[in-house]
Amino acid sequence: MTSVSHILNIGRHERMVAINNAFQIDLPGQVAAESRGDKIYNGTGGQPEFHIGAVITPGGKAITVRPSTAAGGTISRIVGTINDGSYISVPRHFAGHVVTEFGVARLGGKSERQRAEELIAVAHPDFQAELRRAAQRTFYPAVTEDEAEGRG
Repeated sequence: MTSVSHILNIGRHERMVAINNAFQIDLPGQVAAESRGDKIYNGTGGQPEFHIGAVITPGGKAITVRPSTAAGGTISRIVGTINDGSYISVPRHFAGHVVTEFGVARLGGKSERQRAEELIAVAHPDFQAELRRAAQRTFYPAVTEDEAEGRG
């Protein structure tokens, strides 16, 4: 018997749309939706299967929707790297779209650097400079911070 939530069954539905949430999304696009660090909050609930199924189907869209911050605006949900110990629910290769109150990051088919730029653009403005520095360290190691900030 084949499961309803099997990736290939989901992928057979043209224009399938999967909408999920996350605790954190890092600059390459990894989605952590089950835990924060080593504290587990929930299981996958089918998120990986539906997310990946939507990515592989013709005309499909996999969307992660979250406010840009948590804890009263003190924590960014878009981060340089996922917290140590957090479970990756959706690998970066299958992250399609990320939506915050600041817009839509379209990640599919883009390079690591382009994905980081897309995600920084939809992060809360209070955290964008910090995320640019993280992107510079990770994706542009030969560039100085001044150059990354456009000052050099």
